[in-house]
Amino acid sequence: MNEAVNLSNCDREPIHIPGNVQPFGFLLTVLSDFTICMASDNVGSFLGTEVADLLQQPLSRVISEAAVATIRSHVDQLSGPDATERIFGVELQAGKKLYDLALHFSGAYLIIEAEPSVIEPDVNSGELVRLMLERIRKTRGMSELVREAARQLKVLTGFDRVMVYQFHPDGSGEVIAEAAEAGLERFLGLHYPASDIPKQARILYQRNWLRIITDINMKPAALLSTATHNAGLLDLSMSVLRSVSPIHIEYLRNMGVAASMSVSILRDGKLWGLFACHHYSPHYISFEKRTASELFGQMFSWIVEGREREGDVAYEASAQKIQERLIETAATHEHSRRAIVDFVGDYRRMIACDGVAIWSDNKITLDGETPTEDEVKDLVAFINRTSPGRICASAEIAKLYAAGEVFRDRAAGFLAIPISRTPRDCLIFFRREVLRSVNWAGAPDKVYEEGPNGPRLTPRKSFELWQETVAGQSKPWSSADIRIAESLRVTLLEVILQLSDLAARERRGAQERQELMIAELNHRVRNILSLVRALVAQSKDTAKTVDEFAGVLGGRIQALARAHDQITNFNWAPVALRTLVESEAGAYLGARAGRVKMGGPDVALDPKAFATLALVVHEMMTNSAKYGALADSTGSVEVVWRLDPSASLVIEWKESGGPPVQPPTRRGFGTTIIERSVPYDLKGDAEIRFDLLGVQAKFVIPPNFVELVPSIAGATMRVEEQEATRPRISDTALIVEDNLIIAMAAEVILLDLGARHVDTAASVDQALRSIERARPSFALLDLNLGSESSIKVAQRLKEIGVPFIFATGYGERAPIPEQLADAPVVQKPYTLEVVEHALGKLQQAGAD
Repeated sequence: MNEAVNLSNCDREPIHIPGNVQPFGFLLTVLSDFTICMASDNVGSFLGTEVADLLQQPLSRVISEAAVATIRSHVDQLSGPDATERIFGVELQAGKKLYDLALHFSGAYLIIEAEPSVIEPDVNSGELVRLMLERIRKTRGMSELVREAARQLKVLTGFDRVMVYQFHPDGSGEVIAEAAEAGLERFLGLHYPASDIPKQARILYQRNWLRIITDINMKPAALLSTATHNAGLLDLSMSVLRSVSPIHIEYLRNMGVAASMSVSILRDGKLWGLFACHHYSPHYISFEKRTASELFGQMFSWIVEGREREGDVAYEASAQKIQERLIETAATHEHSRRAIVDFVGDYRRMIACDGVAIWSDNKITLDGETPTEDEVKDLVAFINRTSPGRICASAEIAKLYAAGEVFRDRAAGFLAIPISRTPRDCLIFFRREVLRSVNWAGAPDKVYEEGPNGPRLTPRKSFELWQETVAGQSKPWSSADIRIAESLRVTLLEVILQLSDLAARERRGAQERQELMIAELNHRVRNILSLVRALVAQSKDTAKTVDEFAGVLGGRIQALARAHDQITNFNWAPVALRTLVESEAGAYLGARAGRVKMGGPDVALDPKAFATLALVVHEMMTNSAKYGALADSTGSVEVVWRLDPSASLVIEWKESGGPPVQPPTRRGFGTTIIERSVPYDLKGDAEIRFDLLGVQAKFVIPPNFVELVPSIAGATMRVEEQEATRPRISDTALIVEDNLIIAMAAEVILLDLGARHVDTAASVDQALRSIERARPSFALLDLNLGSESSIKVAQRLKEIGVPFIFATGYGERAPIPEQLADAPVVQKPYTLEVVEHALGKLQQAGAD
């Protein structure tokens, strides 16, 4: 540790054994018999006992027996070299302050780290993470996902800046999302060289999810040990208090950063990126909030992995479909070379590329943008010498194959697949050169001047924008590309060339599936014909003339046809009940359709229930038009529906204003459909009453046929109406709220109402500083901030002409000064609609 760390060895700096810890907590190391063998030299300021008096003592002489028992019980749960345990609110010494503990093994040592507990009544790690994840899951696309994740972590931790930093294959990185306080310089889109986060640091980020530096100017607490142990060699890779590399301290100081935190983002166990948090003054956050941040980072990692995998799955599924078609067709080829060459166009659709070359039986086939035949021959010879029988890929051909410099403008990247048992035949995909400009935060290869610690990577005194044009590279080959290539290689080797009988089995399987489909189609046609035959037989009994028979039968068949059209238009998915009633009213009544009133929740019916109910509604509409409320010009029909406690759909039909109702003298087929279709086909209930003032009917559809969904047409209309009248917030909004969860919910509301940026403050001082730093366009103020109120903030906002709304749990009786009495007051818990209404009143008052 006494060796100077400079430009020649900074990437080998042993940052995992710093020999000291950050002083916001203390560290004890015990052996298997719970004897203390190492401790940080600041332990006395926490426990009242100096290090010299602690070493070689049993842990139970320093802390209470109850605390030791608690630690022992958690040690039993440690499994694996990187396992950690956390314990919150432990009374280490009877009657004294509480501590949060972190436990892990470092070799044979049990490391106990402790820091004073911070009581935050509004912090519930599980609930906070749940809310944060709920919001990021609603995002679409990777850009929106990482942007929202940065914003959520900033709200949770209170750092001035939170960035999502993604690593590239060469170790360099890029800021792909950023949430920062107003007025700060933006880092979004900047690239940083691999040397800024050296290899050994990336390894630690991969093992230990979270790293915090609360104050770069803090003097670290040295680790001391007994003579038989060496504190300077204690591995602190999994430590929460591990001290900071002097190079990294310089780096942060040159950026003007006083405190930082990083949360790892992993994919498939590898470091994908970081949440990089910066603060421009010392900043400590509680162990519980750090735990919530770490949990959020882990869950976010899985979401990123899932989102990226979704794209890979779709890409690979498309390639698989092409490959299946290739298998079926290639099985008919007698000559293996033709079986390979004939599908050159299919290969290009399987793996994104600009050109393909096939070397088979000493012949070359080229398609698209490729090197010349002679250049391909030389490349194949090189591949067979260096990577025989293996897939070989590079996005920078000249770096791997020097002769490729000549044709890099046509083929800067290549992916080669061997397609024979001997290293003779080869399928090569090419990608053209992609020139791109990279914005670096300072020149990445600059040798920096003499620094406080000698000729060091001082590091990066200058972070001014430095642009570089990258040439000679193609779009990189992804892991999905390699997997598709592996699958294609297996297909070409094992299936097309050797297992053509598999294609024959596939053809037999396809034939069987076709026969099964034909049988199913025959079954459906027979059912339809049987239904039509029954309609004909039953309709003729009630008709007195041929014309009447044709009209009745045609109407019933047309009702079924309309229902079938609506079902097939939605690909046999559930269809809205409202659509069915509107369709029947419009088809049968034409211009009189407006006399049918309807209302109820947005529900959709299973296709079977939809078809059954279509006949019932048709018969009800027909009878009403012939004999009931729709038979004259004064009557009307009301169709309303609701979900009962069992989630069954209850539909009520009410006629009024028509001629007096006479009960039918006989039960015809139409009445039978009304009374028996729902009970028989759907196992529901049906009831019809012929009241003198109007027919009344009730139908109950079981819940397994019902789905509660938003109405597309209605939703569109309501959104359009809202957009036309919704009050909006412009630019920055301010939330003054001392409860973190309520503040996070309010932030989402203000963003939905148009705010481009939302600042949050938990106290009057924070709010006033935020106002002076960046004047907001609107503010939402929690009147009661615990020991203070936001009245002073409201007075300041009124002075500078910024509109605001009070939020309170004290209702309209809240103690608001008379000069502020015109400010709208909303009661907690408030919703988007409540805030929107109050904002509308505020803006209307301003307009008046």
